[in-house]
Amino acid sequence: MNLSALHPNLRVRIAVGFLQRLLDSMVMSFMAIYLAFEYGVAVAGVLVVTVMVLGVVGTLAGGHMSDARGRRRTLLLGETGVCLTFALMAVADSPAWHSPAIVYCGYLVNKFAASFAMPANDAMILDVTTPESRKLVYTINYWSINLALAFGALLGGFLYNGHFTLLLTLAAGGTVVIAAATYFLIAETKPEETEPEETEQGQGEPRGSILRDFANGYRLVLQDRAFGRLLVAATLFMSIELQLINYIGVRLARDLPAQNLLSIGSWSVRVDGVEMLGILRAENTVLVVALALVAHLVLRRVPDRVRMYAGAGLFTAGYMVLAVSDTGWVLLVAALVLTVGELMDVPVRQALLADMVPAASRTRYMAVYNLNIRVALVVASLCITIGSVLPPWGMAALYGVFGLVIIWQYHAILTPSAARAELARA
Repeated sequence: MNLSALHPNLRVRIAVGFLQRLLDSMVMSFMAIYLAFEYGVAVAGVLVVTVMVLGVVGTLAGGHMSDARGRRRTLLLGETGVCLTFALMAVADSPAWHSPAIVYCGYLVNKFAASFAMPANDAMILDVTTPESRKLVYTINYWSINLALAFGALLGGFLYNGHFTLLLTLAAGGTVVIAAATYFLIAETKPEETEPEETEQGQGEPRGSILRDFANGYRLVLQDRAFGRLLVAATLFMSIELQLINYIGVRLARDLPAQNLLSIGSWSVRVDGVEMLGILRAENTVLVVALALVAHLVLRRVPDRVRMYAGAGLFTAGYMVLAVSDTGWVLLVAALVLTVGELMDVPVRQALLADMVPAASRTRYMAVYNLNIRVALVVASLCITIGSVLPPWGMAALYGVFGLVIIWQYHAILTPSAARAELARA
């Protein structure tokens, strides 16, 4: 399959997703720094946590609305909100106004709106893909996201100091393009059978009924045991991935001795822990961008079970080495290994998720699944505290336990599927 064979909605969403991630990385990566300079580190931490909590609420609300009222409407509401709040933040940060409080309020609503739209975007991808095309689609999407994050962080890093208002203005302009693309180029994809039934009250449905439908919809999602296992695996996988900017980053900055990474004659590249951390992050991003599509072609005939087990194993092993090694080249090889594991695992896991999600509740499922990032952020933060007590080899062992649990969850999910397939063929 090539890109021209994909559903038109899908091609638009991949392009829009690239621009969204570019803008988000360009601006939002620096909001914590902005708040810390304006309000102090302690207050900034509380403000950022508040944004995260409201983002969870937005995700759940968007998941419910998308299943009840449609993907396109939810996307338009969320993307319009993002556009308006970026514009508000740009005006509030301008020299004519300069109100950090209004900038923060805009940031708060911006993340709510972005989170509100996210489940509908994920569900739309599921609506217009087939089981055969999903691995390719998720590989392309994964490649696109990493490329956008890399360019966005680079652009934001150059423009943040002295040009933050310009960054916000560019983001507002970019989101106008995104909302326009959704309005003019995106068709509704919500399955017809999931349309809400008309009641005698028509549109005047009681508030209690709306809240009850909201609660019942998510209760059914949480009762799905196979989905729960995949959610646990995804959360632990993300918890390991976030170690690079949490415990491992702290360890490298504190403990890694300055060393020559490369020497040619009298010329050498000497790095300390912080510089090594930057190199490792750049290596991971560059390798994902360079190898994602190649990995899809090379691994497409490898059974899903093998890809998921081996991918989780390599990924975990790479981070275990990062937790204990103080040798630059060993760290670089470990980053290569974990990236290969990541490329083996992530597209297959996303395709498996798509296959197990029922059409009638797709966005509710995706809303709950996307909470794995929030939970993983908490786990990764706690690992910094745990790492102050445990030695590096103890943290490596903890990552190993995480990896074993991930593989155990995969086994529990895949084994019943294999058994049903065998019965179907018999």
